[in-house]
Amino acid sequence: MTTLDFLVRKDQLAKTELRGAPELPLSDGEVRVRIDKFALTANNITYAAFGETMNYWSFFPVVASEDPGWGRIPVWGFSTVEQSLHPAVAVGERFYGYYPMSSSVVLQPTRLSSAGFADGAAHRAALHPVYNQYSRCSVDPFYTGDSEDTQALLRPLFMTSWLIDDFLADNDFFGALGAHGQRGVMLLSSASSKTAYGTAFQLAQRPGLDVVGLTSAANVGFCDSLGCYQRVLSYEQLDQIEAATPCVYIDFAGNADLRRVIHTRFKNLRYSSSIGGTHVEQLGGAKDLPGPRATLFFAPAQIKKRNTDWGADQLGRRLLQAWQAFVAKVTDPAEPWLVVERHQGPVAVEAAYRQVLAGRGDPRRAHMLSLNPHA
Repeated sequence: MTTLDFLVRKDQLAKTELRGAPELPLSDGEVRVRIDKFALTANNITYAAFGETMNYWSFFPVVASEDPGWGRIPVWGFSTVEQSLHPAVAVGERFYGYYPMSSSVVLQPTRLSSAGFADGAAHRAALHPVYNQYSRCSVDPFYTGDSEDTQALLRPLFMTSWLIDDFLADNDFFGALGAHGQRGVMLLSSASSKTAYGTAFQLAQRPGLDVVGLTSAANVGFCDSLGCYQRVLSYEQLDQIEAATPCVYIDFAGNADLRRVIHTRFKNLRYSSSIGGTHVEQLGGAKDLPGPRATLFFAPAQIKKRNTDWGADQLGRRLLQAWQAFVAKVTDPAEPWLVVERHQGPVAVEAAYRQVLAGRGDPRRAHMLSLNPHA
């Protein structure tokens, strides 16, 4: 049997290669899972863009390669156990978690519980544990069989959205809320993106805030239809916001030119948070800016803090409650928001990857992929 790996040049994300490798025999305690489906969004491009600085390439290193310049982009999705040499993991079990863009992968289950396991591979020991967890679908409170696509596409993004909102509230919105008797303004770039939408959905529930979406002129109508932005402006309409407005900038795009315009215009900019990097060619454009330093948001750090503050059980309950409310909104048949496009096989995966990398496509459409043609 052969495993197919979709490889990307770490320094040239547009350069890809499909590589087959023989499946090696398992060692005791290992399992081989077939990766049935995974989501591909701008979030995964961010993983690749920050792959070196934040160790995303290290989760699934390309093995036995003479050229270390190739990597496998991590994705979120579902798998089924094909082979198991671990007594507590059965063939046929289904798991949600973090996978490579491959047809299968070998995991080393450790710290097992009824809820799932962590991958105990030596190379993942120093990486953040939130990415090493695999949840048994049979007992996962977030899981329903008819919503796998929604979970793979939105669950990790919404968790980030929820944590952004929680981080800002935890820091009293950095003084923007109620400053000078005004409402606090949250400026969200790339407002049509899924993570921005989830963040706006959460922020809109907080009193005293105006959530302003910034997007391209073509996406203004779409963002308005989401119902969670008080205002939606094109990037050319920033002058419609008073320059003295106390505000926080939440940057989901990584557009260096836009970041500089916002830092220069808004004299009461209280905080600047960098979330994503869909403008890959402009990463690193946060130097010598007026106002506060643009700070990269790292979701696992807020998870760790809240685990300490509340305990894992309470954090889990809060996330689940928020997730269920969000899913009810985005899957409402009266107002359909998400159209899922399913792509199977290497050629289809390649085409979908190039579309997401280029930032093309309808913001309502999302990609579910599988390198297994008959998954």
